[in-house]
Amino acid sequence: MIVSIISIGDELLIGQTINTNAAWLGKELSLLGARIQQVLTISDDEQIIRKAIDESTADLCIVTGGLGPTKDDRTKKVLAAYFDMPLVEDKATLDHIADFFARRNRPMLPANIDQALLPNGCEILPNRLGTAAGMWFKAKGKSVISLPGIPYEMKGIFQEEILPRLRENYNLNALYHKTIITHGSGESFLAERIAAWETSLEEAKLSLAYLPSPGMVKLRIGSQKGKADTLLIEQKISELLTLIPELIVGYGDDTLSSVVAKLLANQYKTIGTVESCTAGSLASSFVNNSGSSQYYRGSLLTYQTDMKSSLLGIEREYIDRYDVVSEEVVKRMAEAGKEQLGVDYCLSTTGIMGPNAGDSQHPVGTVWIGLATDRGTITKKFQFGDNRLRNIEMSTLAALNLLRLVLLEE
Repeated sequence: MIVSIISIGDELLIGQTINTNAAWLGKELSLLGARIQQVLTISDDEQIIRKAIDESTADLCIVTGGLGPTKDDRTKKVLAAYFDMPLVEDKATLDHIADFFARRNRPMLPANIDQALLPNGCEILPNRLGTAAGMWFKAKGKSVISLPGIPYEMKGIFQEEILPRLRENYNLNALYHKTIITHGSGESFLAERIAAWETSLEEAKLSLAYLPSPGMVKLRIGSQKGKADTLLIEQKISELLTLIPELIVGYGDDTLSSVVAKLLANQYKTIGTVESCTAGSLASSFVNNSGSSQYYRGSLLTYQTDMKSSLLGIEREYIDRYDVVSEEVVKRMAEAGKEQLGVDYCLSTTGIMGPNAGDSQHPVGTVWIGLATDRGTITKKFQFGDNRLRNIEMSTLAALNLLRLVLLEE
């Protein structure tokens, strides 16, 4: 099955909203075994929408966006006219909309009622999470699905209404793949280190994709034979584990923070943070995981130098002697935090995030990370780049990985 994805909305074109819908649909459809022919982002304009549908040669075209209650949402009317299907009131949809607003104790406006006007002749796809129903058109030699642009509504309709129909009506050979999460090596260095292993994948008719992001590289092994190659893929992953054991963080949807969270919970250990340059990012990485109160105690945010003295008790003379971005200060930060927070481990961060304030001694991207444990304090220096947000992200990941390695040792 060949699929075309069309995303409608001026906010997508000007970068005001990131087009996460297309990425999510592409991933889900490829897992089913569909081949994505194109991903097209267009304006909410009648002629442009018509042209995009006309020119699509895919077996299935999925359109997202333009189904809201306001006048600038034109997709439904354009598709109804394109397929010569008059808009009529759909009672089931109207009842759902009425119940949707009643349960929220909000008035139902005429614009909301108009959302129950749907093309007579399309297959209506109920939207349990919102008021804009999905629509599946099968006419004029085209198969077009129209979905709302709100991500959680789009995903809900796709998973509940579309997936079962696709599996029933299309002969799909689902792609099977497994993703390995790595941290600590750039893409090119990683590729050089596992070159022979990658060649063995090609010989076994398996595919490999490198998916880099700041601080992380995901390796996705895939097979066009579906789950028939499950054991072969697991064997290849076992081989990779012997090559880069220290770099492999987890698999699939794992993140560094979720892996560390499991290790802390399983070992009944607690963690606290003392942050300067990361300014709460490290704390957020812990509490983003459900159940974090089991192991995460809290944080001391000592962004300015005087906070390191007043909150942590580090003498100003000590900070001036060694510099605020130094091994000595980050060590004291971690140790003071461990004592004050009453935790098994405490991570600390201090550095120059940039893009300004760097010097010859501490160029932008210089970061010290400390980890206080019952067996002593570990410190490590990193040199990242000159992008502020990227430096914060890289520092957070580096701190999490330092803790991960210590937890694995213990």
